[in-house]
Amino acid sequence: MDRMFKPVELEIELFCRGMRVDSADGRRITRTRAGLGSGLELIIPARPKDIWVNVPVMESFARHSPFVLCTTGAPACPGGWEDDPDRRGRKDRRGREDRRGREDRRGRLSYTIVDERTGDRYAIEIPREPEWYSYTTTSGVEMSRIGVLQGNYLGIYVSARCLYWASNIDAACKFCTTGKNVGTAEESRKRIADVVETALAARNESGSIFTHFNTGYHYEEQDDRESMHGLRMCEPYVRAVREQVGGFIGVQAVPVPARKFHEYDELIEAGTDHFSFCYEFEDPEVFARLCPGKAKTVGQHAFFEAMEYTAKKLGRGRVSGEIIAGPEPIEATKRGIDRIVNAGAFPTVCIFRPTIGSEMQHEPPPDPEAMKEVFAYLHEACRRAGLPVGILPIEVSLVVQPEETAALVEPTFSGNVYAAKNWLMRQAAKPYVRWKCAPSRDGVRGVIG
Repeated sequence: MDRMFKPVELEIELFCRGMRVDSADGRRITRTRAGLGSGLELIIPARPKDIWVNVPVMESFARHSPFVLCTTGAPACPGGWEDDPDRRGRKDRRGREDRRGREDRRGRLSYTIVDERTGDRYAIEIPREPEWYSYTTTSGVEMSRIGVLQGNYLGIYVSARCLYWASNIDAACKFCTTGKNVGTAEESRKRIADVVETALAARNESGSIFTHFNTGYHYEEQDDRESMHGLRMCEPYVRAVREQVGGFIGVQAVPVPARKFHEYDELIEAGTDHFSFCYEFEDPEVFARLCPGKAKTVGQHAFFEAMEYTAKKLGRGRVSGEIIAGPEPIEATKRGIDRIVNAGAFPTVCIFRPTIGSEMQHEPPPDPEAMKEVFAYLHEACRRAGLPVGILPIEVSLVVQPEETAALVEPTFSGNVYAAKNWLMRQAAKPYVRWKCAPSRDGVRGVIG
């Protein structure tokens, strides 16, 4: 390659290759929510907006990455701390030499990523770990055990561990580590008051405007277990955050059958703005092999029935279908993108990460060039369908967001028109965002027309 990577290309490269870094620097590596947040949060400067990315640094493949986070001011990285006489020899609070990058007015630290294959240098920023991570709730629980920021949104796993991990079921998804994190890296059961306090801290100190609740399998196909269903578990948290915190609220849970769709209706009434459905793989054989619990209990079709229903209730583009790119052929992933778009949802494509502790931890990550092809296809699918993307100022660090993918395709007139429409909708949405972010004691702000 005879040019430097575009910001979105660098994002994809980092997802697929990881990065080598001194773990003593940067912010805490928080492994929660299926282990997907097991990387270092950083920001790639870009236009029209910066790109947040959670970069793998702990997984074994990252040890062989050509990308290195520069913190020492070595000759390959001019501008590091050794070249700054104002920083050289300074000690941090623990008496160590301060090797952090320069801090800007937003509390972000400036670093350089070096691609050792070419010598190319990429300026990036690392946001400081939120101070509220170390706060304790009124009940005495550290807030980082309640929820974590992934980008600028707050992710909270609300229930006990997914029952696919139960010994009598033993059908966990092969890429998942939820059963190993819940109760260790985070609280297994979260009090509503603790969640509200944490969400308030995230809003007030980190500017978070989106709280995302997720949960695992809880006998969703069984009518007599409705009180245990993930949607039912999320409902009191949604009501409390809507009434006391405000902002946008999303829910991700194993889908219920059509005869139970009133559970979605009641969650919408409670204040849910967005539903996401993790059906993971389009290829039926791959789905059954890597998601045995989902295949046996609810089936692939359940995700699309619920996706189509909630998209009609909330509106096109306010529901997402989530798939993992890498373990199945990319043509299958492209079919999955089309299927999600045809359901009225927008596709959220996660690049497979062989997370430590999962059954797939020794599998190789996908090829970056194949992933660039997937995300170029994703952009074109959204454009053809006229799906609004990037309207709300929500940054998600675990995936390549649809609005970031425009740089992967050649500019066209239709592409420019699509971008202009999204820009106009983004401007028009600003007053709505301000209104939505205020708490609503009567729950009115939770209802979307």
